[in-house]
Amino acid sequence: MSDHRDGRTFLDRRLRILTPLRHPDFRKLWIGMTAYLLGDGIFYVALAWQAYEISNTPSALSTIGVAMTVPHVVFLLAGGVVSDRFDRRKVMIAADLMRALAVGTMGALALSGRLELWHMLVLSGLFGAGTAFFGPAFDAIVPGLVPDAELNQANSLDQLVRPAALRMLGPALGGLIVAIDGPGTAFVVDACTFLFSISCVALMRARRATPEEPHGSAIDDIREGFAFVRSQVWLWGTFLAATLGYLIFWGPSEVLLPFVVRNEMHGSAADLGLIFAVGGIGAMTSAIVMGNRQMPRRNMTFIYVVWTISTLAIAGYGLARFPWQAMAACFAFNALEGAGTIVWATTKGRLVPSRLLGRVSSFDWFISIALVPVSYAFTGPIAGALGAKETLVGAGLLGGVVTLAFLFLPGMRDIERSGVLAGTTIEPTEDTGFGALEGPLAPISAGQEPFPTSGTSEPALRSPVRPTDI
Repeated sequence: MSDHRDGRTFLDRRLRILTPLRHPDFRKLWIGMTAYLLGDGIFYVALAWQAYEISNTPSALSTIGVAMTVPHVVFLLAGGVVSDRFDRRKVMIAADLMRALAVGTMGALALSGRLELWHMLVLSGLFGAGTAFFGPAFDAIVPGLVPDAELNQANSLDQLVRPAALRMLGPALGGLIVAIDGPGTAFVVDACTFLFSISCVALMRARRATPEEPHGSAIDDIREGFAFVRSQVWLWGTFLAATLGYLIFWGPSEVLLPFVVRNEMHGSAADLGLIFAVGGIGAMTSAIVMGNRQMPRRNMTFIYVVWTISTLAIAGYGLARFPWQAMAACFAFNALEGAGTIVWATTKGRLVPSRLLGRVSSFDWFISIALVPVSYAFTGPIAGALGAKETLVGAGLLGGVVTLAFLFLPGMRDIERSGVLAGTTIEPTEDTGFGALEGPLAPISAGQEPFPTSGTSEPALRSPVRPTDI
């Protein structure tokens, strides 16, 4: 018998993670996101395999990683300003066209047998530049697509489809395509998924970021966003923690895992795809669990503990002797990273004013991945000196220690003590305290004033806004 006592369906109560799909524009965005993430999962397997076919050394893929991430970092701040000034839907379409052109050209050159390493460097750079504009626009458009009360479910749904497509189905399909028909076909398939994503986004209603507010210069916009980030320890501290963590483990995990599978385990592209796929299952599992639970009361502690353990799991790549052992490490890494990311995105979405969300998201990306090109650049020489497996073990251990250290940064856990997020549930009820959180809040830490609102009625911190995502 149906239970309508609280006005919610069985689906709402039991599978709350799916409730944001009731909203047409969010559903279109979600379908398009699923398509391009599936293509990206195919792309990354094909990219690694193609690079090692051209030059079977870690430095080949390291160089491509540098070429992709440098434009990403350079254009991120511009991407944040653009996403806060213009129709974010059009920004996403333009960025996807750029990425479709890059991977489509790479596929055409590979199929014709003319693809060289320098082609991959240039086209990977174009891909990275497109991502710099797409990421902040995507993060900033979602707050207007679902009600505030569905914040946690929307974040969890994002973290469900992202690993399902990017880390599970995409890599598994990519490994199969590469094994059967080569990397060129896989690149072309990825380009087609971007075109499908563009069609989904084009069907959404047009939205401008804040049409009622006049804008100053782009520099002023960047300064305003930076001033807000600087005023919140939990933001800038986590950005710096990510910067150092990614410097230590990003390059080794991205470059050396495919190398170890190919050269140490004597595996195939299908084996590599399967390892990524199992990682996707881990992330999906955590998304389902987190999507049906309340926000942790000690949110920052939760985030840093699970991110620390997930980073330690990277050492498992270096310790693994067989593909199934690497699968176990990949499952643990993605499950724990995903759980922390959901809570982080929910925290950021609830406490960052929506008019600043594009810029804050761009700072999140910009600061967090600023040293990723350096990580890629150092990976080849360090692996050459120490060995690929030894480098992976060291990256996991050192990265975990550095990540955990930032939890003890003065002021990092003040939002836990302030009660801003404590006790909130997925659906607001009479005892959630949502009403008490409306309007300007007290300073987060002693002596720290709320961020000025520049004459608007929007508070510096409010609950809940909506989520942002890496």
